[in-house]
Amino acid sequence: MRIAGVRRTRVRYFLAFWLFILSGVAFLDRTNISVAGLQISREYGLGNQHLGWILSSFLIGYACFQLPAGVLAARYGPRRVLAIGVLCQATATMLTAVLPTHVPGALFMLIGIRCTLGVGESVIYPAANQFVAMWIPKEERGFINGLIFAGVGAGSGLTPPLLTWIISTHGWRSAFWFSAVVDLCAGAVWWIFSRNTPEEHPGVSRTELNEIREGLTFYTTSTPTTTQPPAVAKISWRTIFRRIDLAALMLGYFTFGYIAWVFFSWFYIYLVQVRGFDLKSSAFYSMFPFLCMTVFSLIGGALSDKLTRAYGLRVGRCYLASVSLLLTAPLLVVGSQVHGPRLAGLILSAGAGAMYLSQSTFWSVSVDIAGRSSGVFSSIVNMSGQIGGAITASLTPWLAQNFGWTTSFNVAATLAVIGALSWLVVHPERSLES
Repeated sequence: MRIAGVRRTRVRYFLAFWLFILSGVAFLDRTNISVAGLQISREYGLGNQHLGWILSSFLIGYACFQLPAGVLAARYGPRRVLAIGVLCQATATMLTAVLPTHVPGALFMLIGIRCTLGVGESVIYPAANQFVAMWIPKEERGFINGLIFAGVGAGSGLTPPLLTWIISTHGWRSAFWFSAVVDLCAGAVWWIFSRNTPEEHPGVSRTELNEIREGLTFYTTSTPTTTQPPAVAKISWRTIFRRIDLAALMLGYFTFGYIAWVFFSWFYIYLVQVRGFDLKSSAFYSMFPFLCMTVFSLIGGALSDKLTRAYGLRVGRCYLASVSLLLTAPLLVVGSQVHGPRLAGLILSAGAGAMYLSQSTFWSVSVDIAGRSSGVFSSIVNMSGQIGGAITASLTPWLAQNFGWTTSFNVAATLAVIGALSWLVVHPERSLES
């Protein structure tokens, strides 16, 4: 039962912070194979193209399971779905660690394991978005989504130096065992302390519950103040797919995912093979894009809320995202062409940060538009982003081999401009539930 009283609580902020932790852990699992990629390639006799297939297989599993993940999050709630997803992550990571070196078909086994990891991680952000829809008032969504996705940069940024140290000291398999243990601990905390709705949580005070209800778009002024949450809305597939916003957001997030995975999958190797960094320097400089992602994700979320309060959803969500992607394009072009390797790393990192000013807006807009169906709506948008990532994981090394790394970054810059334009037809003020 919920504890009654007039005391003020902030349970939603703790749970949002733990979603930041789960987001960071997810990207620890995603990027560990990039850091260990050179050692894994040597041990299993793989080249960059084969490593690209393994990287893409994660995103294929992730993208293909996005829509089921959204439906599961809407049906069973974020608590159970996230806990099961993290358990699947830990299992796939442990399987990577125990795979023998000389086993026949090791390449295809690694592809299958990474695909399984993708399936497990596919629930993270649709379930997190379902949490935001049920727990977070409209005026806080930008910052909370920014916090959740700051975990992307934090997890990816801490991965290179930490795992490089583990790999150099204990071997690459120990890095995967470490990731699996972190998965299990983070998932256990979420299961113990989270609930699907604020009405179900014993630590939420009546004051906080009223604050939450007043800021949710699917509560009305006539909603009775009972302890029961509103029923899960029936998913109107026809209404969802008729929205031009959905197609625009899918295109925008496709370009976002393509660019982001240039950094997640290839930036570390790019610094070593193209810019001539040694292992230690590469680990240090490969942190910068992800640190920029962390900081700018938080800044972008807070700025989105501030602009929304002052000028409305269109400015706070759409125009902010469009400008951030327009800033990304020239930074990618210039960063790939400057001669100084350290300067190149810093400029490209700034490009990653500029792009992440728009990260929270993709997810906040999904809640603004879809309300209680946001888990499904956002999973469709996220699926397109992962398809973009799957393409870049394999296409980027092919472009680099045949046309040079400058071309690879120019293609990413062109997509950033396309993504910026797609935001101009999105209308978050027109809710499906209005």
